Amino acid sequence: MSVSEGGADSTEHLAYEVIRRLWPLHRTVVRAVERELAGTGLTAGQHALLDALRTHGPRTVPELARALELDRQPVQRWVNHAVELGLAETVPNPAHRRSPLVRLTPEGADVMGSLQESEAAGLRRVLAGVPAADVATTLRVLDRLGEEFRALGRDTPAPPDAPGN
Repeated sequence: MSVSEGGADSTEHLAYEVIRRLWPLHRTVVRAVERELAGTGLTAGQHALLDALRTHGPRTVPELARALELDRQPVQRWVNHAVELGLAETVPNPAHRRSPLVRLTPEGADVMGSLQESEAAGLRRVLAGVPAADVATTLRVLDRLGEEFRALGRDTPAPPDAPGN
């Protein structure tokens, strides 16, 4: 079988192998994050929400849901819980009166900073010996796959100028 016919070295076959590994890897990462969060009262999903706020600044719930590629309802529950824990707060949104901005509180920023320090130490151990160029290539490929699969989900092709194209 030739490469163009889906042989073991074809891009198609290799892409299947990437996809087959993503779900187990995702679950493994979630379990590792949950171990790191033990005793904080946070779930891995809430961690993702707070990390999005730490990384990108204040957002509305719909913006957070889009960024996390989730439905608005679970994101709203995570926001409510983070507010109850004093890690996030809602503030008026000058751009949209009925959709407040969610932002980290100083306590939330401290918690996320501590978690990030611990996570960074773990990543250094996990990635020891992996060249940064390999990680950068992985990011480009995953971004490209994400764009293509999001386009498939919308039933429209990714634009030719999408990242990775």
